[in-house]
Amino acid sequence: MANYIHVPDAAPAVPKIDVTLDESDYRSGALRLLKELRPRWEPAEVKIKFFTDGITNKLLGCYVGGVMQDVVLVRIYGNKTELLVDRENEVKSFRVLHAHRCAPHLYCTFNNGLCYEFLQGSALEPEHIRGQPMFRLIARQLAKYHAIHAHNGWVPQSDMWLKLGRYFALIPKYFQDPEKNTRLNLEVPSPLRLREELLWLQQSLSVLGSPVVLCHNDLLCKNIIYNQETGNVKFIDYEYAGYNYQAYDIGNHFNEFAGLNEVDYSHYPERSLQLQWLRSYLEAYKEYKDMGGEVSDKDVEVLHVQVNRFALASHFFWGLWALIQAKFSTIDFDFLGYAVLRFNQYFKMKLEVSALNFPE
Repeated sequence: MANYIHVPDAAPAVPKIDVTLDESDYRSGALRLLKELRPRWEPAEVKIKFFTDGITNKLLGCYVGGVMQDVVLVRIYGNKTELLVDRENEVKSFRVLHAHRCAPHLYCTFNNGLCYEFLQGSALEPEHIRGQPMFRLIARQLAKYHAIHAHNGWVPQSDMWLKLGRYFALIPKYFQDPEKNTRLNLEVPSPLRLREELLWLQQSLSVLGSPVVLCHNDLLCKNIIYNQETGNVKFIDYEYAGYNYQAYDIGNHFNEFAGLNEVDYSHYPERSLQLQWLRSYLEAYKEYKDMGGEVSDKDVEVLHVQVNRFALASHFFWGLWALIQAKFSTIDFDFLGYAVLRFNQYFKMKLEVSALNFPE
């Protein structure tokens, strides 16, 4: 069994540059990286654009000239994110996905981040992913990810339960800020309750028969780039990529229909939209896997049950993640409030999806 990514021998190695970017002086560190990556660029001519969408890391784009054509993206890891993200696994995922034309070129890693190619296009908003033809493009691209064979003959195994166990061990029991501590005690389920739910999730989801595939695991809107010229979508940010249940990746994406800054779970896709989405996905998945045959109504119904059950695990995962971020992150975002949102939706949804049954 394998829960690690096997990088093909032919994949080019990624250089490591011994540079640490200081948050108080991004430019000098970025220029040291560019001296290696773009030696012909004149340092005085380098322009830097800050991207502010992310809530885990800091991202800047470096380029010369009047337009952002050849752009080197520099991502600086957030404080203590090594507790949440396996950086070695991220690089392996990046390399495998690039080899299959699913990811941009990874130029290098450095001591507290990595540099990679900028993908032309625009990051999507929640309203974009809910309609046609966009949802069909996304379903097809996700199927392409899931069809990648990246385990060197081993039977892949999900590392989700291991990761959830690690996250659970890291959640804060209290905050020094009295107001945050009151919110933690009043609004977040107790560690005992969370442990019970984690056990229930593992027992009830691991028997659903969802195949383990190479997943993105973080398919929120801002990680989907639409290129209007080519008419296709690409996914970015592979921090959480790895082997996981197929249904988790889709359920996690459905949860993201609610948005991030103004979360509204009334936008979680209704059954009719889900069935269209899942049929598009299964048609593409069968095509990429050379499986042949029609996608039956029963195939779609089975995946529908699996996906909605695994959407619970997604809420639980990001709830734990947000609690840890509330303790360590230096980014201005209400992580504690986000954790409360995710756990509230978890318990609300648990009642609904537990009643779903597989077709006869």
